[in-house]
Amino acid sequence: MLTQEEYMEVAALHRQGWTIVQIAEAVGRHPATVSSWLKRGGPPARRAAPAGHVPVVDERWAARVAQLLEANPELLATSVERIVRAEGWEGSYESLVRHLRSVRGVRRRRSPGVSLPIETAPGAEFQFDWSDCCDWGEVWGLGSLHCLGAVLCWCRRRHWWFAPSVDRAHTFEGLVRFFEDVGGVAAVGRTDRMGALGTTRGGVFRFCPEATEFVRYHGFALKACKANDAKRKGKTERPFGELNSAFMQEMGLDPPASIGELNARAARWLETYVHPRAHRVTGEAPAARLEAEIGLLGPLPRARFDTARREPRVASAPLPLIEVDRVAYSVPPALVGATVEVRLPVDAGILEIRHAGALVVTHRLAARGEGPVWDPGHRAEAEAAALAPHRRHLQLVTPSGTEDRPAAGLELGAGDYDVAPVDLGRYELGCGCTGRGA
Repeated sequence: MLTQEEYMEVAALHRQGWTIVQIAEAVGRHPATVSSWLKRGGPPARRAAPAGHVPVVDERWAARVAQLLEANPELLATSVERIVRAEGWEGSYESLVRHLRSVRGVRRRRSPGVSLPIETAPGAEFQFDWSDCCDWGEVWGLGSLHCLGAVLCWCRRRHWWFAPSVDRAHTFEGLVRFFEDVGGVAAVGRTDRMGALGTTRGGVFRFCPEATEFVRYHGFALKACKANDAKRKGKTERPFGELNSAFMQEMGLDPPASIGELNARAARWLETYVHPRAHRVTGEAPAARLEAEIGLLGPLPRARFDTARREPRVASAPLPLIEVDRVAYSVPPALVGATVEVRLPVDAGILEIRHAGALVVTHRLAARGEGPVWDPGHRAEAEAAALAPHRRHLQLVTPSGTEDRPAAGLELGAGDYDVAPVDLGRYELGCGCTGRGA
């Protein structure tokens, strides 16, 4: 229910020339609600409950809501509604909001300043960026955790993909999955000055050759925002608020066991709760607008871009090993001193080593600090090569002309084979005595 203080704030902002959308963002209300308040000239009167009315949020559901808030006090009202409605609650969203406000007070998000939406044409632009989710990753036991968020600017179709790293390979993989999800590529991709894609020199951001190759392969233009201009890509920044305040909070009630499970849940959550819902700015559901925009997107390449991380390595003598992320992996001994290419496909859990364009060996990807990873064949070759210089001392030498004669044991005839005792008096035994006497 709107309070008198809220209405006074709305009226004051309206007198200052603020638009309905700007006022709604400032007070945390829907633009249609703010508009109706201004047209009526005041907040709606509090409705009295009819005689014999039983509250929808009865003791049972109040206890369930209290249990959810105890598990996570930061749950939004929309998140609480999704949970209790799935459990059989049939009340209205407004009743639940009133109950939550009576329990924990009003939650409002104020805009830090005035902003205007930037209009984009269909198929003209998509935006993307990384969001740090490492705090959640540590709590859930997933380690380093980041989310690549991407959105088609006209239809507002979102894509969230979680990964353990924000390096170039994972950035490319996340973008390829976004292109596959929406079914095409927009004309321009906009992001910030992402270190995985380039470097800043003299205030100018320059994309690296790998990023240029990725852009040319998919047929779009890549643009980086200027420093301190995050609002220019607000269409992908703003959904991160719902990511952290709604989706991640709900996932915290039943933490995922792996990043793969988290990605599957994110896809279902967006398809169920976000894409069918009318967007607050466009007034239409992203799923419906995508059908109109998809025909204006560039086509996907015939072959998928290789997003794997690729780096050169040289195996230094004497061991046929190369180091990748502080773990040693074996190569054939014949390649010691030669340059090989290391290829790590994203999310595959393997490491490939290539030489002269040919695959030499595939290793399982080991954790940092783990011991050397050997291929059994490489180890056998390395041991054979190490023992080769000493092999002649281990061979049985036979007189010439007896190669075909079967080996015979050494036989001694009868006789006295006593050997003269060794004179130990020449050696100091370290105990103050000699070998003689005693």
